[in-house]
Amino acid sequence: MAENRGVVFLGQNKVEVQSIDFPKMQNPAGKKVGHGVILKVVSTNICGSDQHMVRGRTTAPTGMVLGHEITGEVIEAGSDVEYIKVGDLVTVPFNVACGRCRTCREQQTGVCLNVNPGRAGGAYGYVDMGGWIGGQAEFVFVPYADFNLIPFPDKAQAMEKILDLTMLSDILPTGFHGAVTAGVGVGSTVYVAGAGPVGMAAAASAQILGAAVVLVGDMNTDRLKHVADVGFVPVDLREGDNLGELIEKILGKPEVDAAIDAVGFEAKAQGKNGQEAPATVLNSLMSVVRAAGGIGIPGLYVTEDPGAADAAGKTGNLSLRFGLGWAKSHRFYTGQTPVLKYNRQLMQAILHGRIPIAKIVNATVISLGDAAEGYKAFDSGAAKKFVLDPHGLLGK
Repeated sequence: MAENRGVVFLGQNKVEVQSIDFPKMQNPAGKKVGHGVILKVVSTNICGSDQHMVRGRTTAPTGMVLGHEITGEVIEAGSDVEYIKVGDLVTVPFNVACGRCRTCREQQTGVCLNVNPGRAGGAYGYVDMGGWIGGQAEFVFVPYADFNLIPFPDKAQAMEKILDLTMLSDILPTGFHGAVTAGVGVGSTVYVAGAGPVGMAAAASAQILGAAVVLVGDMNTDRLKHVADVGFVPVDLREGDNLGELIEKILGKPEVDAAIDAVGFEAKAQGKNGQEAPATVLNSLMSVVRAAGGIGIPGLYVTEDPGAADAAGKTGNLSLRFGLGWAKSHRFYTGQTPVLKYNRQLMQAILHGRIPIAKIVNATVISLGDAAEGYKAFDSGAAKKFVLDPHGLLGK
């Protein structure tokens, strides 16, 4: 039996690289299947969504192998796989999707009806997402390969841009989805809440969609500096508790055409002593988005949060000023990104130099063995996107 190692969740604020089972051609229920492949993982990223679990803010069980951002080389293909070949270098959308159900046929692969017995939607290495083993590992099983996987047309060219292409598994399409669903277009003024990797990907997406100006708000000094360094407009939320006033200082009026929530349920209130306030981002966005504008919400919200400060938050209930959004005829779009809907066009944008996403999110390569240190640094607010290199193929 070949060996394998993976990043295992061991409880609040504790992860460890351990020996894990080599992947088998079977689903989480143990049924053997022929529609999948086994990948040698070339790159796999630490995501802010992983941090929610590691912080103890979900019901994730200990022993879970983490990781849903995966790029890899096919080393074995199941008997029912027709079009993906051994040797292909592929990007893996984080959504596990069958390609056969109603929602998959509607390009809503984030809520596939067949891959998770508990609810609509599946993902690798994530709580309540069907039990699929995560890809922060040396090797991983990917089901429904012909539908899910996108091979890069030229392996050598792809490896030259691998730090950009590794973002296709999640954060680039997630940021793009947020911008598209917020209605960003040519000449738009855009505000992005959160300067983490998804927020930066959303800012880059707004730019490529034609935004006139992209503002990015945060309370982390290093992240705000990085926002400016890569060409966006930082908004320091520590400078006041009224977002409209901060925006007015920059744009001359306290509103934008579109906004993107790249923070989610662990948001903190504006001001110098911001405390956790899960609804604060959504409420502030409703206050600054113009009448008939749009709000894209790729930031994660959960149905169960054991670490919430109040009883309502523990079941995902937020104190939203929804009447304001209704009165302003806002459009809201939520949910997991249907990655396959965007990945081919974003791959082409990367390969042809239109979106240098690795620079924009400050992609930083570390070894698989250093994953625990990467989690700690990311949790402390480092202005970086950590990319794990399980087989030493990426360079430094």
